[in-house]
Amino acid sequence: MSALPSWVFLSCSLALGLWKAMSCGLHNSVLNLCQRCKSVPMRVVVKVGTSSLTDVEGRIRLDVITSVARQLAAARSAGHEVLLVTSGAVASGIAGLGLSERPQDVLSLQALSAVGQPQLMAAYNQALAEYSLVAAQVLLVPHDFVDRQQYLHARNTIGRLLELGCIPVVNENDAIANNEIRYGDNDHLASLLSHLVSADMLVLLTDTAGLYTADPRTNPDATVIPVVAADDPLLAVSTSGAGTERGSGGMASKLAAARIASWSGVTAVIAAASADDAVINAINGKEVGTRFLPHDRNLSARKLWIAFAAEVEGTVVLDDGARDAIVSRGTSLLPAGVTAVHGTFDVGATLEVVDSAGVVIARGMSAMSSS
Repeated sequence: MSALPSWVFLSCSLALGLWKAMSCGLHNSVLNLCQRCKSVPMRVVVKVGTSSLTDVEGRIRLDVITSVARQLAAARSAGHEVLLVTSGAVASGIAGLGLSERPQDVLSLQALSAVGQPQLMAAYNQALAEYSLVAAQVLLVPHDFVDRQQYLHARNTIGRLLELGCIPVVNENDAIANNEIRYGDNDHLASLLSHLVSADMLVLLTDTAGLYTADPRTNPDATVIPVVAADDPLLAVSTSGAGTERGSGGMASKLAAARIASWSGVTAVIAAASADDAVINAINGKEVGTRFLPHDRNLSARKLWIAFAAEVEGTVVLDDGARDAIVSRGTSLLPAGVTAVHGTFDVGATLEVVDSAGVVIARGMSAMSSS
C-alpha cells in the first residue's frame, strides 16, 4: 500500500455511484462502437480543451464535437454515465465577433465568454441530438467548490441530471467571475468535478498524444509514457508549457489534474482528441495516451475537499521537529511546533502547513483562530 504524499493530511476514497443503463437512438457506427465498450459500468468525466476544439482562427471544429458526441453516445449505450467538461467559450467568442487576436484584459475575456458559450452549447446540442441525447449546461465558479453547501448542491443537481438521462456539459462561468477569469484552467475544474461526482475515470482530451519522456517538439526520440503509477515521482513534477494562444491549459495543468484525480481514487487518462475512439479505448482499458493509476488508499470526500477544493485562508510554519512528526508519523499538529502564522482566519479555516523552507507538507482545518 502506497504512503500518503508528504503534503497531504488526507487519505482517498469516493463511493461508486449508482449506475443505470440508458437506451438511446444511435447510428450504426455508434452501435458498432458500443460493441467495443463492454467494461463494468462507470461514471466518466471527459474534458476537451480549447486547442482541440478550435482551429487556428478560433472557430469551433464541428468534426471534433461530432466525434466526442459519438463516443459519449456509445459509452452511454454501453451503460456508462458520462459528463463532459468543455473549454472553448472565449475562443469561439473571439471568432464570433471577428476579432483578430485574443484580448488580455479580464473584462473583455468575460464578455467574449458570454458571446461564445451559447455557440458552444448549440454545437453540442446539435451533435448529441443526433443520438437522442440531451445536453444540460452546467456553469460552475470556484465558490461552488470552496463553499461546502454549494459543493453539495452542485453534486446533487448534477446527480439528478444524470438520473434524468442528460449529458451534463460543464464549463466555468467565466462571464460573471468576480476575480481572475481563469479557474486555473478547465483541467483543474475537470479533476475537481471528478471528485465531486465520485467518478471512476477522467479522460483529458488534448492536442498531444499523452505525457512524453521529453518534449517531442525538440526531441525526436521522445516517446509517450503509457502508464504512470500512483506513487510515481512524475505526478509530483511540473512540466513546461502554459498552453496555447487559444487556451489556458498545458501539460503542467494536466499533470496537476491527474494528481488530484489519483488522490481522489480516479483513473486519469491524457490522450489526443484526434486519436480514434480515445474515450472508448480509455474506458475499455486499452493502451491510449498516458494512463495515471489511482491510489489504493481510501479518503473521505471531506478530506479530499480540504486537500484540493477548499480555499486556503492562512499558512502555518513549522519547526523541523513538528514537520517530522507530521510527515513521518502522521501525528496532529501541536502549537509548540509552530514558528509562525500568516494570514487572518477563524476556527475551521483551511490552512497550508509549510516547513522552515516554505515547502507545503500538509493541509488541514484550524482548531483555533489566527488571533
